[in-house]
Amino acid sequence: MRRQILIVLAIIVLIAALAAGYSFLRQGGSVTPPAQNQPETDENIDSITPVPSEDSAPTDENDSSSEAPFANTPSNPASGVVDTKVMASPINDATSRVTKKPFGIKVSPASSPVQPERFSGYHTGVDFEILLGEDDPDVPILAVCEGTLIYKNYVSGYGGVLVERCKLDGQDVTVLYGHLRLSSIAKNVGENIKAGERVGVLGTGYGQETAGERKHLHLGIHKGTQVELKGYVQSQTELNQWLDAMKYLS
Repeated sequence: MRRQILIVLAIIVLIAALAAGYSFLRQGGSVTPPAQNQPETDENIDSITPVPSEDSAPTDENDSSSEAPFANTPSNPASGVVDTKVMASPINDATSRVTKKPFGIKVSPASSPVQPERFSGYHTGVDFEILLGEDDPDVPILAVCEGTLIYKNYVSGYGGVLVERCKLDGQDVTVLYGHLRLSSIAKNVGENIKAGERVGVLGTGYGQETAGERKHLHLGIHKGTQVELKGYVQSQTELNQWLDAMKYLS
């Protein structure tokens, strides 16, 4: 009797195995392993707003790091660092105004593109000329970088002058803005100047405000931290102490 029961059980097991094999073959004969570390899918997952983790940096609504004044400028407002070839424009339509005296041009009373001329030597700055219709209106001048005002005075050959100290391309420089109306410079020595901030207006041409020169902006960038007022030097070696502003504006 016991033997018969075992035979029946064996037949049942065999039938079950055959049925499982038949089902396997109908499904194509392959098994797909379960995915590892895959998130569960939810039909409404697109409507879920992820919650920042505790490790995420907090977001400051007043953070302006993504809205720097100059595109692609890793600037440091505290130190006045401005990336190479990205510098604030000192005057509206700056690049179109450099038509007479670019950086490094050698002039003399006989050869100068500006007549009459009373200076000789290599030009240490860039001259930005006024445009048609700007003889009388105030022409605003803006700071090219963030720094500190270190000099403000009337200077022979310039008229009103403002000099600020800042960093440009990672090095200390002083920036001279020449031919300004001295009374238009509201900042005082020692005060901070922001890049793009209005520092004054051009002086009236051929008068005291420009020391008898035409109405224009002379922008000189000198290496180092000391005030340097020279508008011309007598050798290329001396000229190496200045930077061409156009390389930072173009």
